[in-house]
Amino acid sequence: MAATDKACTITRVAITKKGRAGIFWNTDFAFTGGSVKPSVGLIGLGLMGRPIAANLLKKGFSLTVWNRTASRAQDLVSQGARLVATPHEAAAASDVLIMIVSDPPAVEQVLWGEKGAFSGLRRGSVLVDSSTVSPELARRSAAACAERGIEYLDAPVTGGTWGAEKGELVMMVGGAAETLKRVEPIFGAIAKRWFHLGPAGAGQTVKLAMNLLLALEVEALAEALALTTAGGVAGERLVEVMQSSMGRAPVLDVKAPLLLERKYPPSFPLRLMHKDLALALDLAKQLGVSLPAGSAARDVYAKILNSAREDLDYAAIGRYWDKAAGA
Repeated sequence: MAATDKACTITRVAITKKGRAGIFWNTDFAFTGGSVKPSVGLIGLGLMGRPIAANLLKKGFSLTVWNRTASRAQDLVSQGARLVATPHEAAAASDVLIMIVSDPPAVEQVLWGEKGAFSGLRRGSVLVDSSTVSPELARRSAAACAERGIEYLDAPVTGGTWGAEKGELVMMVGGAAETLKRVEPIFGAIAKRWFHLGPAGAGQTVKLAMNLLLALEVEALAEALALTTAGGVAGERLVEVMQSSMGRAPVLDVKAPLLLERKYPPSFPLRLMHKDLALALDLAKQLGVSLPAGSAARDVYAKILNSAREDLDYAAIGRYWDKAAGA
């Protein structure tokens, strides 16, 4: 489904005894098409969150932000965002609250912790979790939302920092199709495509599978470069051949230069890829699926992560073969 920048409005509707009435944002408002946009909250201003916030502001959304390190929000405040002191305040100010934080413990703290988002989200609001976590945590979050009359989507993203900056992310969505329809105008500000993959947790399942594949592709490229250079052929020639053959993959356009130059600025941090591999392997164990290549790759990524002194891109896995070759 191609994303579009759709306008929206807020319209009063009747509320049933259960406090629910069709498509709505707050307890007495419904979201349709028009000129007034819903208020958006964003929790998490890391490598992905900050450009996502900037694009929401560019598209005219009223934006409230919270980040554990408040100083990271100052440039966004100068662009029109409102900075608050707690997740509770961000949630209370928002028709739609988006989270994009580092890991499952961070999600749990933001939602259930002291002054957490669940204490502020209103009945009829929407929670979108774009963090990468386990499908089980996504389903638990969805159940907690349902108890409170809140709509929920797990919507992890891919595209790296460059995709976030351009507003060209791809989103993998789990949850109700009706809820997705409601937030499409917001997704259109930050993504070029989104895929509805099933109920809550489905987005996280596909995201973990995809990151498993990306981790293996880059690990295999690092191995192939090590083999080529040991055989006396420049790594650039291997990449040139691959990009003209069945071996071509878009991820190589981005990661091959990092491996060849041995410079690894963190577009997708190594620590997060290692975390995602662990989540994928945990899911595989729960489902009774064997992932021998994924398990081996996770061990190699762990060795580089444990020896790193700074935040690196996951392409830094190439250092494993640099060490083996004495480079």
